[in-house]
Amino acid sequence: MRYRNLDEVIGANVFRKGPVAVIMAEDETEVGSSLAHARMLGFPCVLLLTHDEIRVAPEDEAPVHRVTYDVHAEDAMPRAMNRLIAAAPGVWFHYCFNGEYLFYPFCETRDVRELIAFHTEERRYSFLTYVVDLYATDLNAHPDGVSAEDAHLDRAGYYALGREDPLNGFQHKDRQMDFYGGLRWRFEEHVPYHRRRIDRVSLFQAKAGLEMRPDFTFNDEEYNTYSCPWHHNATTAVCSFRAAKALRTNPGSRREVKDFRWHYSVPFRWDSQQLMDLGLLEPGQWV
Repeated sequence: MRYRNLDEVIGANVFRKGPVAVIMAEDETEVGSSLAHARMLGFPCVLLLTHDEIRVAPEDEAPVHRVTYDVHAEDAMPRAMNRLIAAAPGVWFHYCFNGEYLFYPFCETRDVRELIAFHTEERRYSFLTYVVDLYATDLNAHPDGVSAEDAHLDRAGYYALGREDPLNGFQHKDRQMDFYGGLRWRFEEHVPYHRRRIDRVSLFQAKAGLEMRPDFTFNDEEYNTYSCPWHHNATTAVCSFRAAKALRTNPGSRREVKDFRWHYSVPFRWDSQQLMDLGLLEPGQWV
Protein backbone atom coordinates (compact mmCIF):
# COMPACT_ATOMS: atom_id res chain seq x y z
CA MET A 1 0.00 0.00 0.00
CA ARG A 2 1.28 3.50 -0.88
CA TYR A 3 0.57 6.69 1.03
CA ARG A 4 1.25 10.25 -0.07
CA ASN A 5 2.44 11.46 3.33
CA LEU A 6 2.57 10.64 7.04
CA ASP A 7 -0.91 12.06 7.61
CA GLU A 8 -2.38 9.43 5.29
CA VAL A 9 -0.67 6.47 6.90
CA ILE A 10 -1.54 7.74 10.39
CA GLY A 11 -5.15 8.12 9.34
CA ALA A 12 -5.18 4.57 7.97
CA ASN A 13 -4.64 3.23 11.51
CA VAL A 14 -2.04 0.69 10.40
CA PHE A 15 -0.39 0.77 13.83
CA ARG A 16 -3.03 -1.40 15.46
CA LYS A 17 -0.84 -4.38 14.49
CA GLY A 18 2.31 -3.32 16.35
CA PRO A 19 5.17 -3.40 16.96
CA VAL A 20 6.06 -1.20 14.00
CA ALA A 21 9.35 -1.10 12.09
CA VAL A 22 10.10 2.23 10.38
CA ILE A 23 12.76 2.08 7.65
CA MET A 24 13.90 5.29 6.00
CA ALA A 25 15.41 4.69 2.57
CA GLU A 26 17.80 7.49 1.62
CA ASP A 27 18.77 5.70 -1.61
CA GLU A 28 18.24 2.29 -3.23
CA THR A 29 21.07 0.48 -1.40
CA GLU A 30 19.87 -2.75 0.26
CA VAL A 31 16.29 -1.51 0.65
CA GLY A 32 14.84 -4.95 -0.06
CA SER A 33 17.10 -6.77 2.40
CA SER A 34 16.33 -4.27 5.17
CA LEU A 35 12.59 -4.68 4.64
CA ALA A 36 12.88 -8.49 4.53
CA HIS A 37 14.97 -8.54 7.72
CA ALA A 38 12.36 -6.52 9.64
CA ARG A 39 9.61 -8.88 8.50
CA MET A 40 11.74 -11.89 9.40
CA LEU A 41 12.06 -10.60 12.98
CA GLY A 42 8.29 -10.63 13.30
CA PHE A 43 7.28 -6.99 12.88
CA PRO A 44 3.67 -7.21 11.68
CA CYS A 45 3.74 -3.61 10.42
CA VAL A 46 6.64 -2.19 8.40
CA LEU A 47 6.70 1.42 7.15
CA LEU A 48 9.03 2.43 4.32
CA LEU A 49 9.65 6.18 4.25
CA THR A 50 11.29 7.30 1.01
CA HIS A 51 11.14 9.48 -2.11
CA ASP A 52 8.85 8.51 -4.95
CA GLU A 53 11.91 8.09 -7.21
CA ILE A 54 13.38 5.26 -5.13
CA ARG A 55 12.80 1.93 -6.87
CA VAL A 56 11.83 -1.08 -4.79
CA ALA A 57 11.20 -4.55 -6.14
CA PRO A 58 7.45 -5.30 -6.17
CA GLU A 59 7.88 -8.41 -4.04
CA ASP A 60 9.71 -6.37 -1.38
CA GLU A 61 7.27 -3.46 -1.42
CA ALA A 62 4.03 -5.45 -1.48
CA PRO A 63 4.02 -6.51 2.23
CA VAL A 64 4.89 -3.03 3.58
CA HIS A 65 3.34 0.43 3.83
CA ARG A 66 5.28 2.82 1.57
CA VAL A 67 5.07 6.50 2.55
CA THR A 68 6.35 9.41 0.49
CA TYR A 69 8.67 11.46 2.70
CA ASP A 70 11.51 13.95 2.32
CA VAL A 71 14.26 11.77 3.71
CA HIS A 72 16.96 14.36 3.04
CA ALA A 73 15.38 17.13 5.11
CA GLU A 74 17.23 18.23 8.24
CA ASP A 75 16.51 15.85 11.16
CA ALA A 76 14.30 13.80 8.85
CA MET A 77 14.19 10.74 11.10
CA PRO A 78 13.46 12.47 14.43
CA ARG A 79 10.75 14.56 12.80
CA ALA A 80 9.06 11.51 11.33
CA MET A 81 9.33 9.52 14.54
CA ASN A 82 7.90 12.34 16.64
CA ARG A 83 4.85 12.45 14.37
CA LEU A 84 4.39 8.70 14.76
CA ILE A 85 4.99 8.76 18.53
CA ALA A 86 2.33 11.41 19.01
CA ALA A 87 -0.12 9.46 16.84
CA ALA A 88 0.36 6.05 18.45
CA PRO A 89 1.00 6.15 22.20
CA GLY A 90 1.53 2.67 23.62
CA VAL A 91 2.88 1.24 20.36
CA TRP A 92 6.44 -0.11 20.20
CA PHE A 93 8.56 1.30 17.36
CA HIS A 94 11.85 0.31 15.80
CA TYR A 95 13.51 2.71 13.39
CA CYS A 96 16.52 2.40 11.10
CA PHE A 97 17.78 3.36 7.64
CA ASN A 98 18.20 1.24 4.52
CA GLY A 99 21.22 -1.01 4.72
CA GLU A 100 20.65 -1.46 8.47
CA TYR A 101 19.52 -4.58 10.33
CA LEU A 102 18.24 -4.99 13.88
CA PHE A 103 19.68 -7.82 15.97
CA TYR A 104 18.82 -8.86 19.51
CA PRO A 105 19.77 -11.89 21.62
CA PHE A 106 18.45 -15.14 20.14
CA CYS A 107 16.69 -13.31 17.30
CA GLU A 108 17.12 -16.35 15.06
CA THR A 109 14.60 -18.31 17.12
CA ARG A 110 12.62 -15.67 19.06
CA ASP A 111 10.10 -13.21 17.68
CA VAL A 112 10.62 -9.52 18.45
CA ARG A 113 7.30 -9.55 20.29
CA GLU A 114 8.75 -12.07 22.76
CA LEU A 115 11.66 -9.70 23.42
CA ILE A 116 9.31 -6.76 23.98
CA ALA A 117 7.03 -8.78 26.27
CA PHE A 118 9.96 -9.76 28.49
CA HIS A 119 11.35 -6.23 28.56
CA THR A 120 7.97 -4.84 29.55
CA GLU A 121 7.76 -7.32 32.41
CA GLU A 122 11.00 -5.80 33.67
CA ARG A 123 9.35 -2.35 33.52
CA ARG A 124 11.65 -1.23 30.72
CA TYR A 125 10.27 0.67 27.75
CA SER A 126 13.36 1.28 25.63
CA PHE A 127 16.44 -0.61 24.45
CA LEU A 128 19.97 0.71 24.28
CA THR A 129 21.21 -0.04 20.76
CA TYR A 130 24.76 -0.20 19.49
CA VAL A 131 25.18 0.73 15.83
CA VAL A 132 27.75 -1.78 14.58
CA ASP A 133 29.39 -0.68 11.35
CA LEU A 134 29.48 -3.22 8.52
CA TYR A 135 31.74 -2.83 5.50
CA ALA A 136 32.99 -4.64 2.44
CA THR A 137 36.69 -5.45 2.37
CA ASP A 138 37.03 -5.63 -1.43
CA LEU A 139 36.39 -2.04 -2.48
CA ASN A 140 37.31 -2.78 -6.08
CA ALA A 141 34.35 -5.14 -6.32
CA HIS A 142 32.17 -3.01 -4.02
CA PRO A 143 33.23 0.62 -4.41
CA ASP A 144 30.43 1.93 -2.19
CA GLY A 145 31.64 -0.26 0.69
CA VAL A 146 28.43 -2.29 0.80
CA SER A 147 28.20 -6.06 0.33
CA ALA A 148 26.08 -8.48 2.33
CA GLU A 149 28.24 -11.37 1.09
CA ASP A 150 31.56 -9.68 2.01
CA ALA A 151 30.30 -7.99 5.19
CA HIS A 152 32.91 -7.46 7.93
CA LEU A 153 32.88 -5.70 11.29
CA ASP A 154 35.40 -4.62 13.91
CA ARG A 155 35.87 -7.10 16.74
CA ALA A 156 37.62 -4.51 18.95
CA GLY A 157 38.08 -0.77 19.32
CA TYR A 158 34.83 0.09 21.12
CA TYR A 159 34.71 2.28 24.21
CA ALA A 160 32.32 4.38 26.30
CA LEU A 161 32.48 7.69 28.14
CA GLY A 162 30.14 8.97 30.81
CA ARG A 163 27.44 11.19 29.31
CA GLU A 164 27.78 14.71 30.67
CA ASP A 165 24.80 16.79 31.71
CA PRO A 166 25.36 20.47 30.80
CA LEU A 167 22.36 21.47 32.93
CA ASN A 168 23.91 19.91 36.04
CA GLY A 169 27.47 21.17 36.08
CA PHE A 170 28.52 18.59 33.46
CA GLN A 171 28.12 15.79 35.97
CA HIS A 172 27.65 12.34 34.43
CA LYS A 173 24.06 11.31 33.85
CA ASP A 174 22.81 8.27 35.76
CA ARG A 175 23.18 5.01 33.76
CA GLN A 176 23.96 6.82 30.50
CA MET A 177 27.07 6.49 28.37
CA ASP A 178 28.28 7.78 25.01
CA PHE A 179 29.61 4.85 22.97
CA TYR A 180 32.22 5.04 20.20
CA GLY A 181 33.99 2.68 17.83
CA GLY A 182 33.81 1.20 14.37
CA LEU A 183 34.38 3.21 11.22
CA ARG A 184 33.29 6.47 12.84
CA TRP A 185 36.19 6.08 15.28
CA ARG A 186 38.80 4.82 12.82
CA PHE A 187 38.01 7.51 10.26
CA GLU A 188 36.94 10.22 12.68
CA GLU A 189 38.67 12.96 10.67
CA HIS A 190 35.92 12.50 8.06
CA VAL A 191 33.02 12.32 10.55
CA PRO A 192 31.54 15.41 12.25
CA TYR A 193 31.94 15.25 16.02
CA HIS A 194 28.19 15.10 16.71
CA ARG A 195 27.86 12.02 14.46
CA ARG A 196 30.60 9.86 15.97
CA ARG A 197 28.52 8.16 18.67
CA ILE A 198 27.34 4.63 17.92
CA ASP A 199 24.51 4.44 20.47
CA ARG A 200 20.82 4.86 19.70
CA VAL A 201 17.53 3.97 21.30
CA SER A 202 16.18 2.20 18.24
CA LEU A 203 13.44 0.10 19.87
CA PHE A 204 11.06 1.81 22.29
CA GLN A 205 7.45 2.27 23.35
CA ALA A 206 5.72 5.50 22.36
CA LYS A 207 3.89 7.47 25.02
CA ALA A 208 2.23 10.85 25.39
CA GLY A 209 4.78 13.67 25.57
CA LEU A 210 7.72 11.56 24.43
CA GLU A 211 9.99 13.23 21.86
CA MET A 212 13.06 12.10 19.98
CA ARG A 213 15.88 14.65 19.89
CA PRO A 214 18.07 15.27 16.82
CA ASP A 215 20.84 13.13 18.38
CA PHE A 216 18.45 10.13 18.69
CA THR A 217 18.07 10.44 22.46
CA PHE A 218 14.72 11.15 24.13
CA ASN A 219 13.35 13.86 26.38
CA ASP A 220 12.56 11.18 28.98
CA GLU A 221 16.02 10.48 30.40
CA GLU A 222 15.07 6.99 31.58
CA TYR A 223 14.63 6.01 27.94
CA ASN A 224 18.31 6.84 27.38
CA THR A 225 19.68 4.55 30.10
CA TYR A 226 21.47 1.29 29.37
CA SER A 227 19.80 -0.65 32.21
CA CYS A 228 17.49 -0.38 35.16
CA PRO A 229 19.05 0.36 38.60
CA TRP A 230 18.82 -3.21 39.89
CA HIS A 231 20.33 -5.40 37.15
CA HIS A 232 21.49 -5.55 33.53
CA ASN A 233 18.85 -5.50 30.82
CA ALA A 234 18.85 -6.85 27.30
CA THR A 235 20.26 -4.59 24.59
CA THR A 236 19.97 -4.58 20.82
CA ALA A 237 22.30 -3.85 17.92
CA VAL A 238 21.75 -2.31 14.51
CA CYS A 239 24.29 -3.64 12.04
CA SER A 240 24.75 -0.88 9.52
CA PHE A 241 26.40 -0.22 6.16
CA ARG A 242 25.48 3.47 6.44
CA ALA A 243 28.87 4.75 7.65
CA ALA A 244 30.80 2.72 5.07
CA LYS A 245 28.55 3.97 2.30
CA ALA A 246 28.92 7.58 3.43
CA LEU A 247 32.71 7.37 3.68
CA ARG A 248 32.94 5.90 0.18
CA THR A 249 30.44 8.19 -1.56
CA ASN A 250 30.99 11.59 0.08
CA PRO A 251 33.39 13.74 -1.98
CA GLY A 252 35.42 14.75 1.08
CA SER A 253 36.36 11.20 2.05
CA ARG A 254 36.00 8.80 -0.87
CA ARG A 255 39.51 9.41 -2.24
CA GLU A 256 41.07 9.18 1.22
CA VAL A 257 39.37 5.95 2.31
CA LYS A 258 40.93 3.24 0.17
CA ASP A 259 40.44 0.22 2.46
CA PHE A 260 38.29 -0.54 5.51
CA ARG A 261 40.31 -3.59 6.56
CA TRP A 262 42.54 -3.58 9.63
CA HIS A 263 43.91 -6.21 12.00
CA TYR A 264 40.66 -6.36 13.99
CA SER A 265 38.38 -6.96 10.99
CA VAL A 266 36.39 -10.20 11.04
CA PRO A 267 33.67 -11.56 8.73
CA PHE A 268 30.15 -10.88 9.96
CA ARG A 269 28.24 -14.14 10.41
CA TRP A 270 24.80 -12.50 10.43
CA ASP A 271 23.87 -14.05 13.78
CA SER A 272 23.28 -12.73 17.27
CA GLN A 273 25.71 -15.12 18.96
CA GLN A 274 28.69 -13.45 17.31
CA LEU A 275 27.49 -10.06 18.55
CA MET A 276 27.02 -11.42 22.08
CA ASP A 277 30.48 -13.00 22.01
CA LEU A 278 31.95 -9.61 21.06
CA GLY A 279 30.03 -7.83 23.82
CA LEU A 280 27.88 -5.91 21.35
CA LEU A 281 24.68 -7.51 22.60
CA GLU A 282 23.59 -8.08 26.19
CA PRO A 283 20.93 -10.72 26.97
CA GLY A 284 20.50 -9.49 30.54
CA GLN A 285 18.10 -11.81 32.38
CA TRP A 286 16.57 -13.07 29.11
CA VAL A 287 17.99 -16.57 28.76
